Amino acid sequence: MNIGITCYPTYGGSGAMATELGIALAQRGHEVHFITYQQPFRLPNFLPGVFFHEVDVGRYPLFEYPPYDLALAVRMHEVAMTHKLDLLHVHYAIPHATSAWIAREMLRDLGHRDVAVVTTLHGTDITIVGQDRSFHPITKFSIERSTRISAVSRFLREETIYTFGCTGCDVVVIHNFIDPDVYVRDRYEPVLREQAAGRKVLTHISNFRAVKRVRDVVRIFAKVRSEMPSTLVMVGDGPDRVDAEEEARALGVDADVQFLGRIDAVAPLLAGSDLFLLPSDRESFGLSALEALACGVPVVGSRAGGLPEVVSEGETGTLCPVGDIDGMASAALAILGDPARHRAFAERAAADARARFSRDLIVPQYEALYEEAIHAVGV
Repeated sequence: MNIGITCYPTYGGSGAMATELGIALAQRGHEVHFITYQQPFRLPNFLPGVFFHEVDVGRYPLFEYPPYDLALAVRMHEVAMTHKLDLLHVHYAIPHATSAWIAREMLRDLGHRDVAVVTTLHGTDITIVGQDRSFHPITKFSIERSTRISAVSRFLREETIYTFGCTGCDVVVIHNFIDPDVYVRDRYEPVLREQAAGRKVLTHISNFRAVKRVRDVVRIFAKVRSEMPSTLVMVGDGPDRVDAEEEARALGVDADVQFLGRIDAVAPLLAGSDLFLLPSDRESFGLSALEALACGVPVVGSRAGGLPEVVSEGETGTLCPVGDIDGMASAALAILGDPARHRAFAERAAADARARFSRDLIVPQYEALYEEAIHAVGV
């Protein structure tokens, strides 16, 4: 198949997963064309069967806000024509699904063979952005005009149907995945653990937005540190990073908190971690938690959104109500303070991630969805 993929290329779970999917598809013999405004951050400079097409957004005095969605539609149209795409797989409903619909209508108007549109819903496109009154109608329209729709969790599927009333839409759940050859603890030197010099290493990875509750991460860590020697590694960046830094100083733990900024290859860091913290308001899936589990790192986080579909309670981690700082700190101490229990959690985490979320299990589900979509439009 010739597949066009559009995603947000910057740091974030949807872009990371879309890129990993494209790479995996190319390795399975498909031709993959990324269409976006910037090369995806997890995409190497060259891979056989993978191509990148930049969307150029013109700068004119007339436009206070350049119309990226229209420029994207035109670029999708061009790439579909030139490379005979069978389908456009867009990650995030708006504006990507909207642009794909426009591109498809342009192709139809020219009498070009039809192109299937597959839309994958990742989270905030449904739970936050799509529920804004300004975007709700166009989000609903774009979802319903997609040839096939997938969501990364059962939670997100139910949220989509509830929010938009898409009762006639068949939203297929296809979970995110990990490459078991990359996210494996024994592959990397435990640099973080060696630097910690006997202290426990707690890790958090996110885009540092309000939904991630990064102040809570620091508060949980402060309670853990008061009971046992430990260090916290914060990976990523975003608007709430300053708040997290201020919280660390206010609680007097800033000397034991490292803010590393954005790092593409997180597996080596996770391989040196003892526990992963994710106390978010909501997680449509929780890709960073899955990556931690695959590296044998137990997770303590919020019982919210799709995270319970990833973390097996009492087996691979512990989930508490949103905002339960004391509960999460107690759970962290219970796991970290008992070597046998920690080892059992770690072993089950790595095994469970491979058993349920391995790339070789998930990617064929997308291929099957593609085949259905292509058959539906008669390509």
